[in-house]
Amino acid sequence: MKAASTPYNAAHHRFAVFIAVATFALIIAGALVTSNDAGLSVPDWPTSYGSYYKLPPWTGGIIYEHSHRMIAEVTGALTIAITVWTWFADRRRWMKALALGALGTIIFQGILGGLTVLHFLPPLVSSAHAAVGQTFFCIACAIALFTGRRWVRDGSAEEGFPRENELQGPNLRALALLSICAMYLQLFFGAMFRHHGMGWLPHIVNAPLVALLLTWTAIRALSQYPRVAAIRRPAIAILFLVMIQLCLGFLAFLTRVEWGKDAAQPEMAMVISTVAHLAVGALLLASTVIFAIQVWRGVPAAVKERIPGGARKPVAA
Repeated sequence: MKAASTPYNAAHHRFAVFIAVATFALIIAGALVTSNDAGLSVPDWPTSYGSYYKLPPWTGGIIYEHSHRMIAEVTGALTIAITVWTWFADRRRWMKALALGALGTIIFQGILGGLTVLHFLPPLVSSAHAAVGQTFFCIACAIALFTGRRWVRDGSAEEGFPRENELQGPNLRALALLSICAMYLQLFFGAMFRHHGMGWLPHIVNAPLVALLLTWTAIRALSQYPRVAAIRRPAIAILFLVMIQLCLGFLAFLTRVEWGKDAAQPEMAMVISTVAHLAVGALLLASTVIFAIQVWRGVPAAVKERIPGGARKPVAA
């Protein structure tokens, strides 16, 4: 990748990191709404009990639902701010486009959230709401990465990339993209299960397959590029989060499907395990996206293949 064409802006970067953290809090707030069956506690939208600014009765599921809306409004305002800031302060055209994409994504996310209320929580719309929310989180993390000191100031790939294929099998770029697709499929299965649009079997069956793919991808990255910190760090994070996610998924299944299937209302263990499972899943998806970005940035697009006579010709990686 060519050298960056914009100066490093510490304040801009810190603001981007803050938005990513706020978005993670928004995901947790949304998980609390779903896990507590509080999705229709505020029955109108875009108002809350007929008002745009007054607090509704602060009791029961209204606490979770209205808190979720308040955090979403703040995150939306922050996104508008960083979009404008990026447009005027960042010289990279693709960053301006990414900022506009982030703004469009969170607007779409808000509309989907409103439709879930107006149409009484249809599973497909609610699942799309969840998927778009995690997509925005990934975009926010990417913006934080792209505004970071190392990305802006280091326009060249790190040392440690082999110039020839050292491992057989699918290349790391393909594995990274496949991992993201598998994560989104698992996200869809999980969201449909939580919103009562699908049974638990597809989610449970697909989980070990996704875990194996992510583990394979991360181990391949660590074995092929052990000296490249930009790839090594997210790969280690993926391995760590996969282990935690499998444990939390098993715990969420026990508390919600086995032990809590006859509960009149969500119990504390059900809520904690489900919210933690969803939060770690969001971190895992974001880590996979960051990993894919670093792989596509750093891994050479072509490698050299030796041919008779000592000459070399480029071939696709």
